[in-house]
Amino acid sequence: MSRKNLGAKPYLFPQPVMIIATYDADGKANAMNAAWGGIVGSDEIIVDLGAHKTTENIMLKKAFTISIADAEHVVPCDYVGIVSGSKVADKMEKTGFTVTKSEFVDAPVINELPLAMECELIKVIDGSKYLGKIKNVSVDESILGDNGDVTLEKFFPIIFDTAGHGYYKLGEKVGQAWSSGNEIK
Repeated sequence: MSRKNLGAKPYLFPQPVMIIATYDADGKANAMNAAWGGIVGSDEIIVDLGAHKTTENIMLKKAFTISIADAEHVVPCDYVGIVSGSKVADKMEKTGFTVTKSEFVDAPVINELPLAMECELIKVIDGSKYLGKIKNVSVDESILGDNGDVTLEKFFPIIFDTAGHGYYKLGEKVGQAWSSGNEIK
């Protein structure tokens, strides 16, 4: 195998496509697409966001939800990333997304996306990294397995290809965590 140095790049694969949803001062829902972030503890998540209407709303409400984009909704999920809620007043209506107010934080849950983390803002780090405490995870029962938890046999999240700028579906299961490695014990 031959290696090549590419320099410092945000090449963490797979990278989830996160849809950040907030309310503004008037209670109007807004959402944006974000790919740079991830879980940083059992009940914390961080997302790196520039200056957006969504970030203004996060600072105002100290809350946000993060829904995971899925293959069925790739078009509206991409749309919320390329159109600003500051410039398009009916942005959410154009997506076809509907929302329900979270029971746990002052932020909207996007009904059409089957998994949402309802988060309370802990702090902003370096001006753009929003650290949130996950107060609840809300899921559509259609993505639950027989054990009552989320299963990737029924949930089809998409991932962002940072290098090629594409969206991809996850593939098939290839092993079992905390078990497959036993073959070489």
